[in-house]
Amino acid sequence: MPLPEPLAVLLAAMAGQLTDTAADAPLAALRSAGVLERITARMGRTAAGALCDDGMSAEAVATELGTTRSKALVLLLTAQDR
Repeated sequence: MPLPEPLAVLLAAMAGQLTDTAADAPLAALRSAGVLERITARMGRTAAGALCDDGMSAEAVATELGTTRSKALVLLLTAQDR
């Protein structure tokens, strides 16, 4: 599943900015990484929850993400705690 183009551009720009920040202000980069981890964890649970609500199987998620069934199952089970 390809990323939407605007999101891919934004993520690439963010990666570049974080790389620059890590060189110039490591603590700011570390704080940013923590913020991003919280955002991505929350959005991951939300997205996986939507897939659960739609009845998507762990096998289908694994195929779409190019991962194993067990990893996909963990994503889906974690979403149930939302």
